[in-house]
Amino acid sequence: MTATDHAVELVHAAARAASDKLAHHIIAFDVSEQLAITDAFLLASASNDRQVKAIVDEIEDKLREIGAKPIRREGERDGRWVLIDYGEVVVHVQHEEEREFYALERLWRDCPAIDLPADVTAGDPRR
Repeated sequence: MTATDHAVELVHAAARAASDKLAHHIIAFDVSEQLAITDAFLLASASNDRQVKAIVDEIEDKLREIGAKPIRREGERDGRWVLIDYGEVVVHVQHEEEREFYALERLWRDCPAIDLPADVTAGDPRR
């Protein structure tokens, strides 16, 4: 089983939105083999709390434009790690310190990466 075409479309739209707001280390994983509750994770980092919120707002705006509404959102008040659940896709926008501490990409490194569009600027988070 692999991520659906719709999940990949959401990942691409969210990655572009994050990139537009200068997110760092944008990466996506196909977690459909490991988790029954979602197909993909998108991870993005920001250097401060305000940028985390700006990235989250842009992702929500862009996904709303293509008809996707979040099922739930967590962590917005603190602005250090915001999770946006779209069902097929879960987006994690983290402050760089949380990203380094929790290292989600290391937890999911055995899952296949989802190729992001060429216009998405992202560093390689696999250290």
